[in-house]
Amino acid sequence: MRPGETTTAPPYGTRVEYAAARRVRERNTIVYRVLHWPVWAWVYFLIPGPLIADLFHRGFDSRVVAWLACVVAGTGVAAWFGKLPGTETRPYVMFFTEDKPNPRYRRFCYAAAWGVIAAYPAVNITGLLVAILTGRWIMHQLYAAMFVPVMAAMWALGFAGRLPRAKRSVQYEGYERRVFYGAVWTVTMAQTVLFGLWKMLPRSPGADAAMLVVFAALMALTGWFAYRGYLPRTRPIVPGELTILD
Repeated sequence: MRPGETTTAPPYGTRVEYAAARRVRERNTIVYRVLHWPVWAWVYFLIPGPLIADLFHRGFDSRVVAWLACVVAGTGVAAWFGKLPGTETRPYVMFFTEDKPNPRYRRFCYAAAWGVIAAYPAVNITGLLVAILTGRWIMHQLYAAMFVPVMAAMWALGFAGRLPRAKRSVQYEGYERRVFYGAVWTVTMAQTVLFGLWKMLPRSPGADAAMLVVFAALMALTGWFAYRGYLPRTRPIVPGELTILD
């Protein structure tokens, strides 16, 4: 070990990566930068929840096409100038314990992503509960009434620096990245399966209850795998380096 460095087991028992063992990347490759563009385009495309709900229910229309064109153009310009996370010519976070300001574009993007991550499951869980308890399927009404307030609340937390990766400093990026990617994996897996079940199953209290159980179970299982560090980018990056004692 290097002088002054100590290594202790993390209290939560997850698999970890050691900062000293990671190769410092001086520049992002063109491929790396290009691949981050559609990721953020997808995030911003999902922001108008009621419009996206109509897309999944009825298919593409002129409104969706217009919104998609705006998102592709806007994120394309931002990516070209390196104003989307991952599209910078040089990585902004290179040392995972360095206390330096988190740029506004990063805070804005991650706050937007957290809004999407929270709003869709909140509306879907509420809609399934209402359907089970009352026999009424009011998902469109919920998207119209509930989606924006949930997203706005997450944005407010993000802009106040209360959400991982949207804070004013990147000092704890090594831990916050795992929380963010864990949430992305959890919601993406559960939402994808829920959409498939919604397409396949009939509208009935039993089917709605089954969808809710599967949705909740998938979120819990995927969240557990993320917590344990078994999913990509969900291992915390900790100071120090691995030491083998003989």
